[in-house]
Amino acid sequence: MNAADIIKGIEQEQLKEKVDEFHVGDTVKVYGKIKEGNRERIQVFEGIVLKRQGGSNRETFTVRKFSNGVGVEKTWPLHSPNVEKIEVVRRGKVRRAKLNYLRDRVGKRAKVKELVR
Repeated sequence: MNAADIIKGIEQEQLKEKVDEFHVGDTVKVYGKIKEGNRERIQVFEGIVLKRQGGSNRETFTVRKFSNGVGVEKTWPLHSPNVEKIEVVRRGKVRRAKLNYLRDRVGKRAKVKELVR
């Protein structure tokens, strides 16, 4: 057994059994665990998914929201135990994998069309 197989085995153990289905452009609520001293609580971060990158247990996704007129981005590991769940609020209709152009836009121009199914 070589080093690559050992690493693969460790990564398989860290994967979540069920990952919530979402895509780039969707508006999601990420329920993240926050540790304050000896207490633990869940904080909701709602915004548009800008990108998903990586694979296996290293996969991450970036969510952008506006808070008090300032754009805030947060990158979350998909298989992290600190991510309680990901809830899709609305589906977005986009034609690219990374929505970096939304960073320059404010107001109505920063919206993503809704995907009607």
